[in-house]
Parts: sequence; C-alpha cells; structure tokens
Amino acid sequence: MRFVGEKIDASMEEFLKPIETNWQPTDFLPDTTKETFLEEVKLLRESTRELSYDYVAVLVGDTITEEALPTYESWLMDMEGVTQGDPHGWTRWIRSWTAEENRHGDLLNKFLYLSGRVNMRAMEVSTQYLIADGFDIGTGRDPYRNFIYTSFQELATNVSHRRTATLAKQAGCTQLSKICGVIASDEMRHAKAYKSFVSQILEVDPSEMVLAFEDMMRKKIVMPAHFLRETGVKIGQTFSHFSDAAQRLGVYTTQDYIDIAESLLVDWNIGAITDLNDAGQRARDYLMALPTRLRRVAERTKVPTLEYPFSWIAS
Repeated sequence: MRFVGEKIDASMEEFLKPIETNWQPTDFLPDTTKETFLEEVKLLRESTRELSYDYVAVLVGDTITEEALPTYESWLMDMEGVTQGDPHGWTRWIRSWTAEENRHGDLLNKFLYLSGRVNMRAMEVSTQYLIADGFDIGTGRDPYRNFIYTSFQELATNVSHRRTATLAKQAGCTQLSKICGVIASDEMRHAKAYKSFVSQILEVDPSEMVLAFEDMMRKKIVMPAHFLRETGVKIGQTFSHFSDAAQRLGVYTTQDYIDIAESLLVDWNIGAITDLNDAGQRARDYLMALPTRLRRVAERTKVPTLEYPFSWIAS
C-alpha cells in the first residue's frame, strides 16, 4: 500500500477531475431560478412516459445504490494501509473518489423526483435501510481484495449506466440518456484507476494479489446493494427482484459478469504471470479456466420472467 500510495497524487491527476471544472447535477436539470423552470419540468415528465416499468425499477435501484456512498467510503477508510487522520495519500484518494461518486445519486434522485414516476418516500426508505444495514462484500480490511472488488464493480456500473442511457434514448428520453451516459463515463475512469492499483501491486506482490483475485471470484462479486430491501421485505429479496428486472432489460446480465471477469484477466495479463509460488500458480490456473466454466453454467440459466410490484413505482 505504501508502494502504490507513493504514486497516488499522479493517479488523482489522471483519473479524477478538478472540482471546479467537473460537471454538477444541476447542469443536467431544469434551472429553478429561471421563469421557464415549470415548463422544463413539464417537458421532463412527458419525456419519461415511455420508460417501461422494469426500466424505472432498475433506475431506482441504481439510484439507491449510488446514494449508499457513506457505507462505501467508511468501508474503504477501514482498509489496512489507510490512515484516516492523514489528509494525504490514500485518505485523499478515497475522499476525492467519494466526492465524484456522490454526484451520481444526487443527479438521479433529483431527476426521479421531477419525473413523477416514482414513489419517492418508498425509495427514500430503501435508501435509509441500505445505509443502516451496511454490506459485506467479502473483502474484509484487505486492500488487495477491495481493489479487485472495486475494479470489477466500477466496470459493472459502467455497463449498467451505459445500457440505461441507450434504453432511455430509444424511449425518447434524451435528457435521461445524457445523465446516464455522463455517469457511465465517470465509472469507467474510476475503473481504470482501481485496475491500475492492482497492476502496480502485481509488480511487487504477484502471488498474494492473484490469490486475492481467486478468492474474490470463488466467493462471487456481489453488488454493493445486495442487502437492498423495501418496507416489510426481508434483506436481499428486493435486490433479487431488482436483478431480475435488470436481466429482463439486458441492463446487467450473467454474461456481463463473465465478460468483465474475462476482461480483467486480459488487462492484468494474469495468464502470463510466471513469478508465482505454488498457491499462486494454482490460483492463476483456476482464474484462467473460470470464464469457460461460468459460460457453461450461464447457458442453462433462464432469464426470469416473473414481474414484481415494487413499492417504489408510483401508481
């Protein structure tokens, strides 16, 4: 962590944007200070009419996931090698990354509020539940496992937001398409950052990094909102229905999971790493064979058709 942390300032310059020049949520929403505000809101509401039930449910789930950032920041701040009292190094990275990510939930929340398609109170209850319930992504305090997770997760959210952008455009909701697109762009930059951290660790501690990768893939990469729930619903049940809706729409599928895993094997050149101990070699062999094994399982997986009445969707 000290080795990678020595270059963290350069990483911030490369993968994060200056606050003064970065986009903010209000750049994509009706301006409350203008006389045309109500007319713009009316047009926004009309533009969302063709968005399907499943689409709105997935967008709400994405929004809640983004708004649970207090959990994610506190989790990363507890990693080994991070000193919260130090305003520099890893602490600075985590806070700055969180600040960029925080805009996503802010923007999506305001758009959904103005759309009139969402029961905002029900959504807000789910957000509070998710932050209060916390999460367990199987990484513990280990930075190696956390960086595997964040590399994977940022790529997954990039896919999800890109697909919702495409679907919004197809439904004639160009404003929402731009919103989802700009969020997806952030997620890709952040994915490149975390992938670069893993690459740097592989230079100095390849066996332990490969073992961490193997461990995370054996556990399966769970989504940060896997404890998602609604009032009167058990932890995890709402997330299951949310995932089904995403599968039906093609926003994020089992195949996407496999493609991301395979892309990381290529990006980190796992198959070509030679200076591994015996355990590391076995882990590498497991990882290289994993995409083929997962595809065989995916071939037998049916896209769920059961629809679910989310409390978030306005009647």
